[in-house]
Amino acid sequence: MPQLGETVTEGTVLRWAKKVGDSIAEDEVLVEISTDKVDTEVPSPIAGTILEILVAEGDTVEVGIDLVVISEPDEEPSSAAPAEAVESAAEPAPEPESGSEADVHPAAETPTGPETGFEASVTSDVTQTPPTDAEVEAFFAEPSSEKPSPQLLSPVVRRLIRENEIDLAQIQGTGQGGRITRKDVEAYMAAAPTAVATPAPAPVTPATVPEPVVSPPASVGDVAEPERATPAPAVGVGSEEVELDRIRVRIAENMIKSKQTAAHVWTSVEVDFEGVERVRQAHKARFKSEEGFSLTYLPFISRATIDALKAFPVVNSSFYLEEKKAVFHKKVDLGIAIDLNQGGLVVARVRNADGLRLVGIARDIRALAERGRDGKLDLDDLTGSTFTITNPGPFGSFMSVPIINLPNVAILSTDTVVKRPTVITTPDGQDTIAIRHIGYLGLTWDHRALDGSTAVLFLRKIKESLETWDWEQELA
Repeated sequence: MPQLGETVTEGTVLRWAKKVGDSIAEDEVLVEISTDKVDTEVPSPIAGTILEILVAEGDTVEVGIDLVVISEPDEEPSSAAPAEAVESAAEPAPEPESGSEADVHPAAETPTGPETGFEASVTSDVTQTPPTDAEVEAFFAEPSSEKPSPQLLSPVVRRLIRENEIDLAQIQGTGQGGRITRKDVEAYMAAAPTAVATPAPAPVTPATVPEPVVSPPASVGDVAEPERATPAPAVGVGSEEVELDRIRVRIAENMIKSKQTAAHVWTSVEVDFEGVERVRQAHKARFKSEEGFSLTYLPFISRATIDALKAFPVVNSSFYLEEKKAVFHKKVDLGIAIDLNQGGLVVARVRNADGLRLVGIARDIRALAERGRDGKLDLDDLTGSTFTITNPGPFGSFMSVPIINLPNVAILSTDTVVKRPTVITTPDGQDTIAIRHIGYLGLTWDHRALDGSTAVLFLRKIKESLETWDWEQELA
């Protein structure tokens, strides 16, 4: 499983483009993988023949786990290769020395009763030590018609079996060739919540028994049934139950992870966009004629933000508390949130945005938005941003509080710019009320990585640039 992004830790196999026995060329599409960032086609690193597929479609495994066995380009594959691999994997471990841990749990010995080895360890009293990886491997190595072959269990399935002390003989595999999948294990766990034995409670003396609580009568089934989560409400008349698509599931998972990880704080400033608006009006017809799209506020805000990121590099960093480190990025790869026609939201990257002028930024943002809505963004487009801007303003938002796009430490929200009466100071120092184009910028920032003074100064830098820069020279 390749590392498909800086923060990606696992991937789900969506589709194998080849099957066992097929030939494949180097860089030919081998498998389609879904991550929390993007669904992407992964090419084969070598030419050869597919000898064995180790992870089934629909299974999720961690980065670094083997997915497939491919012969070397100059290797002559044989039909017996997969079988030989199975026999090799099933070789019993050498006899342990007396007094070793294996003596306590003799998983590799020949079974002599109904509960031996790994099966005994998962069905015996819970006070015993859970089975080790070695015991699990030894159990898989034992020949039995009731046990799946070792090559047919993914690492995720093995981990679930080990952590939850499950008897494999009780699970009916629904995968290819009777293979036990992750879904099979999870379904078994959901259907048999009492599979793991619990020690009987110690007897309580009459003196310590509390007064009984009067409650409505319960059926026998209610008494025996353990406490469960509240069931989902039934779908009422006029309602429809739908399956969540992958992008909605990924968004949900990423948003929860961000809220649980980063210390979110929100700060905002009011900005007078009058100077920007006058330049837009003066150049919008020529710009649209030359570029083919409208000149919006977003490129102006992006240009001012890039300048502020250079002045406050901590806002253009990534924060890793567990490793006790922060990474300060030398360049600005600007992330732009793109709405996929209300079908989801992705963050696409403007590469080396600090080397672009306003028109170049506008072009790149437009190109990313079009490719995103056409479903043509690739993995490189969707990873590697160092700071993110989300732009709900065109939809009419007043103030927004976005969620940080990890591992970024902040995200800027650009809201609607409207005409409002406000107090301005004339060149001769007199205060007066004028109609101006006013908008708000909101910054959600990670208090683990920076403090309030930095966040406010960063926003003030953007505000001052938008209000005072000579924007004419950016469009000249």
